[in-house]
Amino acid sequence: MLTINLFNGLVYGALLIVMCSGLALIYGLRRVVNFAHGSLYMLGAYLGYTVALQSNFWVALVVAPALMAVLGVLLDRYGFRLLQDREPLTVVLVTFGLLLVIEDMVQSVWGKSNLSVAAPEALNFSVDLFGTPVPAYRMGVIVIGAAVALGLSLWLRHSKVGLFVRAASTDPVTTAMQGVNTDALSAGVVGLGTALAGLAGVVAAPFLSLSPSMSSDVLIDSFVVVVIGGLGSLAGAFIAALLLGMVQAIGAVYLPDASVLLPFVFMVAVLIWKPAGFAGSRT
Repeated sequence: MLTINLFNGLVYGALLIVMCSGLALIYGLRRVVNFAHGSLYMLGAYLGYTVALQSNFWVALVVAPALMAVLGVLLDRYGFRLLQDREPLTVVLVTFGLLLVIEDMVQSVWGKSNLSVAAPEALNFSVDLFGTPVPAYRMGVIVIGAAVALGLSLWLRHSKVGLFVRAASTDPVTTAMQGVNTDALSAGVVGLGTALAGLAGVVAAPFLSLSPSMSSDVLIDSFVVVVIGGLGSLAGAFIAALLLGMVQAIGAVYLPDASVLLPFVFMVAVLIWKPAGFAGSRT
């Protein structure tokens, strides 16, 4: 049982890595707390469902995030760019309103019934893990989470655009004075963050049922991860996502009555120990 719980925690942690990477990127550059991120994850899942019905899961894994990236660029141009200098309450109200709009749109198009996506045939089998059979698809989720974490880390550290992103997240005014088009850069980053939310939705579809309310739970966990990891820190988000996944999986079995509270207890404990989060700065 412990092996299964740890494995499921690792799977959920990998999913949170994909989900929270986009949230951390958007906040790091635009300084916008995007409460609509969970609904973007949900929309990506439903788009993946529709594309998978018309073709197959692998096509959906590419097409749905690409469509979400276009939506992200539009959101930045007509939303986040205008919100970055506004009062926090204004940002919360606008992004929460966007969440409600997307949820209503999903209900209008796909209905309120739970839907499911079949796992791809290539991964529709079990693998023996220390004597315990586990679904190969869930191992694929772990691989995708690791690939996203590694790819983003290499991109930010070893590419010219990644250097610009890190510079703009620290001091956008000075970066713009050096000739970097920070608006175009921010639009690209918000598009990437939205695409990652859509990717997380597509990846989650084969083992989590699709419903218009699916955004709520993952949104709460995502904000817990981002706060624990340190606002705007990808490295901190990666670590926090894996730890929260383990806490959730083990707590659901051994403390089922308190499983809803565990993410918040975990967050409070970490912030008491390190108020800025794992990789955050006090400033």
